[in-house]
Amino acid sequence: MARTEAQRRRMTLIATILGSSLAFLDVTVVIVALPTIEKDLNLGLAGEQWVYLAYSLALASLYLVAGAVGDRRGRREVFTVGVAGFALASLLAAVAPNGGVLIGARALQGIAGAFVTTNSLALLRQAYGKDAGRAVGLWTSFTGVVTIAGPPVGGALVEWASWRWIFLVNLPVAVATVWFARAGQCKRQEATGSQRLDVPGAALIAVGVGTLTYALVEGARHGFAGYWWLLIVAAAALVAFIIVEHRKANPMLPLELFRIRNFTASNVATFLVYASLGASLVYVALYLQFLGYSPFLTSVILAPTTVLMILLAPKFGALADRNGPRLYLTIGPALLGCSALLLMAVDTKAKVWYLGLPALALFSLGLAILVAPITATALKSVPEKYAGIASGINTTFSRIGNLLAVAIVGLVVTVVFQSNGGTSSGTPLAKDQSNAVYHAASIDAWRAAMAVVAALAFAGAAVGAIFISNREARGEQEVEAEAPTPEMAAAKT
Repeated sequence: MARTEAQRRRMTLIATILGSSLAFLDVTVVIVALPTIEKDLNLGLAGEQWVYLAYSLALASLYLVAGAVGDRRGRREVFTVGVAGFALASLLAAVAPNGGVLIGARALQGIAGAFVTTNSLALLRQAYGKDAGRAVGLWTSFTGVVTIAGPPVGGALVEWASWRWIFLVNLPVAVATVWFARAGQCKRQEATGSQRLDVPGAALIAVGVGTLTYALVEGARHGFAGYWWLLIVAAAALVAFIIVEHRKANPMLPLELFRIRNFTASNVATFLVYASLGASLVYVALYLQFLGYSPFLTSVILAPTTVLMILLAPKFGALADRNGPRLYLTIGPALLGCSALLLMAVDTKAKVWYLGLPALALFSLGLAILVAPITATALKSVPEKYAGIASGINTTFSRIGNLLAVAIVGLVVTVVFQSNGGTSSGTPLAKDQSNAVYHAASIDAWRAAMAVVAALAFAGAAVGAIFISNREARGEQEVEAEAPTPEMAAAKT
């Protein structure tokens, strides 16, 4: 029986949700299993860290490359191959006899995961066109459901079966993902680019983003003094990437895309807003336990944040499709900033209930308002043939903003803690902190952290209010973003 276009769209949406859930879930579920894996394979602390880092670094390093490959070779095909690769890497992880094989399998999962996540969003843009905002909202909601359910399910598998099952369960999900992706294939030929992949550009961006991500993660943990040289390597690689792309006739990343107002503005806003989000979620969880809440109660207090996003994100995505995204990309980040300001006043366990919960409600509403429109605006602002690279750029901006903010806010917390009575031997925001001086210094550090979070969110709101164009988003304004021609390239040399 022939399927209608609407049915094929729904199947494509289901495929992208399942595929992205695989990639997102393996970030969180493995954290739950790390202590058991360490005991079984005798990894040590460094081995535990690399089981997590190998996946995250490979994922972050290849977002842009994965998007470019999808644009050139076909997003559905690249997405499907990525899912199959993820399944094979998961099988290798499940049967890993030692830590080295497991870490290698995790890196392979990250490589495949980059091709899955970037091309899933690009597929939504391709399948839904002008209605991509609502589709992204649905994608966000359902992947959010999986994100909530994943750690408890993973914990149950680890406790009552084996940690190896957290990787084996990926296999049937991958099979279902490939089936839905194939079933959602449109009758018309889906557009693909004919240009060859820009190998020098791909190598430089992978090195640049990979070393930057590693330096941010490890620097935040152990201090940046030992990782300054990696920041120099990252900067050199990224500068070289821009030079190479500027001179290429068919670059992996057409720099002309940044002439598009909404594309540039939405990515700058993404960097700022996701920086605020990342730092807020990490330090709110730490602070609630500092005040005396258990890890379980902390997770219960934070759970409504994701639930509200699941319920409301599709609605705001659809509204942004209809009315234009500027209002939502202004109000959403502004609510995040107001939430951070209100959280600054929470200095006792009792205040969590009458100040903290309203602040988290504002945070949840702001997140629901902005999360679909900000992604959809970045994807819809470029011609469809660049949807993959646009998805890769947007995901990279969010990832780097998140990591950079966590590192910077951590530095602010440490500096304020030590300048207000804490010592280098004390730990800011430590659980069960009995020293009164350290306790007071931790609260000062918390307020400084939330001030930084609020500043980032309000900066994101300002970008949305000033630079996002509703006319451009609705197609009432010409968008200039064609690939550079050989003549243009020759003029640059």
